[in-house]
Amino acid sequence: MAAELTAHDLIAQHRPTLDQALEAIRTRAYWSPHPEHPKAYGENGSLDMAAGKAAFDALLGTRLDLGQPGTDDWVGGEVSPYGVELGVTYPHADLDVLLPAMKAGQRAWRDAGAEIRAVVCLEILKRISDRTHEFAHAVMHTSGQAFMMAFQAGGPHAQDRGLEAVAYAYVEQVRTPDTAEWSKPQGKRDPLALTKQFTPVPRGIGLVIGCNTFPTWNGYPGLFASLATGNAVLVKPHPRAVLPLALTVQVARQVLTEAGFDPNLVALAAERPGEGIAKTLATRPEIRIIDYTGSTSFGDWLEANARQAQVYTEKAGVNTVIVESAGDYRGMLSNLAFSLSLYSGQMCTTPQNLLIPRDGIRTDQGPKTFDEVVADLARAIDGLLGDDARANALLGAIVNPDVKARLDAAAGLGEVALASREVANPDFPGAVVRTPVLVKLDGAKPDAEAAYMSECFGPVSFAVAVDSVTDAVELLRRTVREKGAMTVGAYTTDPEVEEAVQEVCLEEAAQLSLNLTGGVYVNQTAAFSDFHGSGGNPAANAALCDGAFVANRFRVVEVRREA
Repeated sequence: MAAELTAHDLIAQHRPTLDQALEAIRTRAYWSPHPEHPKAYGENGSLDMAAGKAAFDALLGTRLDLGQPGTDDWVGGEVSPYGVELGVTYPHADLDVLLPAMKAGQRAWRDAGAEIRAVVCLEILKRISDRTHEFAHAVMHTSGQAFMMAFQAGGPHAQDRGLEAVAYAYVEQVRTPDTAEWSKPQGKRDPLALTKQFTPVPRGIGLVIGCNTFPTWNGYPGLFASLATGNAVLVKPHPRAVLPLALTVQVARQVLTEAGFDPNLVALAAERPGEGIAKTLATRPEIRIIDYTGSTSFGDWLEANARQAQVYTEKAGVNTVIVESAGDYRGMLSNLAFSLSLYSGQMCTTPQNLLIPRDGIRTDQGPKTFDEVVADLARAIDGLLGDDARANALLGAIVNPDVKARLDAAAGLGEVALASREVANPDFPGAVVRTPVLVKLDGAKPDAEAAYMSECFGPVSFAVAVDSVTDAVELLRRTVREKGAMTVGAYTTDPEVEEAVQEVCLEEAAQLSLNLTGGVYVNQTAAFSDFHGSGGNPAANAALCDGAFVANRFRVVEVRREA
């Protein structure tokens, strides 16, 4: 099939965006080419709100045929956390057929060079962006996110992370020139002269193991980092969140075909219920790169057993906030209430442990005891979620029964300062919607330590009484070192305390947010500017996104010739 997207056209259309992305990662300033507001979509052939919903509805109950080789069955079974059966079926692959087919196109993809690969990736992202409303419904009904969060996090924010990965990949590949003329003087003799050629070569097939809660946001960095560095990519979605990544694969295959490349450079590996193909895939010799977001136990297994592959993991951590003093007490409470409530705490960045001195804290509203701080935070959460319509918009739905079980069990771990309540969703009566539980614990008691030193993923947070801010800082250090943390927060008006917390985060490699009281929250990160994770503590061995995330997905091979 003749190419429909020429290299010249792709470069003309997308090189300016790539250059802006390169500048953004250099300056770390705010920038995004993907609008956050739903009304920004609908012109120039992109889907508006109604058309996006209609496109999603049209997918329900259908077979999503990607045209992949080696399809030996059709599988599905997704049920939305909102109670809707999606009924979409996907190709099940014979790996012995699919994986060789994926490798067949890598030579041409490698030889295309870094710039062409980058602009092809940007064309894929553009077409996904044009269908943001459709993707938003797919994310909503697989993750349980409320629509607006699914639209933003699953749409423009995910697309930003994919573009960010492409930018970093491009930088690392062009760091070495394509060719060099080398001449070494030899005194009276003629110089030694060589012509040297340097080629970034891919490692092989990258495997993206998707997660249930953020299929696109967590999936796109690895997918586009591997693709932009010349690797084929096999996408293995979470069995409860296949649709958003299957649509992504569909778009990628279409663009690759139109650009004159083998569509099998990107393929889907859907699985039968209970099949559990991730371990099988992860240890196949063809798989040379793995990107994974999920539980610590499986992340550890991948790091230990997928020895033939370069493994990038984002696992679990125990995110901690120290509350020592507050210059804006109401702002602090409001910010924390939102952070604990957003998407029912089903984010790897949501705070879990709030370390508060048992003797209380200083605030702009006078001294507050430990009990007063916890009670005021409980009231702030209750006020934020008191209206059911607003609660549904913030909380979304509980993504799976395991989260609900942890939530139900948390009330028995200590004194409940704020009980979780059920929220009815009139649009989706089958949705399980629950407000957060806030539990008080005594940090000095061993039985309490068992609770706060374990990740309790979901809408569960612990207010932990500590003897002093010094104890809080040391507990923070131990938590990050032993359990890891994707985020750390602190509230203090004392420069010495701020310095102590910052030093712990520098030494233990944890990302820190200080005294957030406005519209930025500890559990949110901005592409091109913020690093998601550090790769330096047990919560993750990689950061989204930095040079280390992309540079080892390819190697530079040199060919020398006599000049």
